[in-house]
Amino acid sequence: MRYLFYPGCSAEGSALEYGTSTLAVLEVLGAEVEELQDWTCCGASVASTMSDLLGLVLPARNLALVEQSGNGREMLAVCSACYTNFRRTAAAIVSQPRLLDTINQALEVEGLTYHGTVQARHLLDVLANDFDLEAIAARVQRPLAGLTVAPYYGCQTVRPYSPFDDDQRPTSMVGILEALGATVHRHNYEASCCGTSLLTTKPDVGLQMVGAILEACEPADCIVTVCPMCHMNLDSYQDKVSRLLGRPLRIPVLFLPQLMGLAFGLPESALMLRRHVVPVSPVLAQLPES
Repeated sequence: MRYLFYPGCSAEGSALEYGTSTLAVLEVLGAEVEELQDWTCCGASVASTMSDLLGLVLPARNLALVEQSGNGREMLAVCSACYTNFRRTAAAIVSQPRLLDTINQALEVEGLTYHGTVQARHLLDVLANDFDLEAIAARVQRPLAGLTVAPYYGCQTVRPYSPFDDDQRPTSMVGILEALGATVHRHNYEASCCGTSLLTTKPDVGLQMVGAILEACEPADCIVTVCPMCHMNLDSYQDKVSRLLGRPLRIPVLFLPQLMGLAFGLPESALMLRRHVVPVSPVLAQLPES
């Protein structure tokens, strides 16, 4: 398996532990991963509010770089917002063929051309579909037996442009977690929105959304997610949610490759487990010694 890794801004900043653990886990699984050179921000959720064209050109620039240097390697994205922007751009030029000419006129300044031949893939898609569950289970050195895990996909991982899972009732994390030895806690908020930027613009609404997810996951020992924004909201606002609910609520939130790394016996320091707001020590205490 060969991939060009697009870390995006969050995997080199607020979610550094996500990018680092992703590379570590893919190495254990035998994947060949190289970072995309000269990558730039995809525009996040801001660019398209300023300009529809800018919101398409920024992702297209990175897709053009993959076409230029990919050599058969697929583009791997870990951020669900980045992934959505890349897929949205690819879908837009299929539905509006003339749009590609407009995008490429903007890219001419850098001597780049996007031909529409590559698509971004989300890390979860890669983990769930490029590696046999038996291969994942075979690399487990520290089984997660006795650990109950609540998967949380968020909204952008599985919709509106994602083809690899059900957009309302996703299941792609279930097999992976079970291969690690964990018990999976299914709940009705797995693909609901975490509130994204509402936590800063309309905090009362955002906290209610986060609170509903956390309450649904309470029977689990931890939550596992694959989106930097989702992780930030679920991990960082538990004190405020507790005040809103009038009772303490404390549940560790990990990225999927961090949990996989623990099961694979990777050092806790390499997985950057100390970067979390809610300590993951209760999770570690339930695992066998590595």
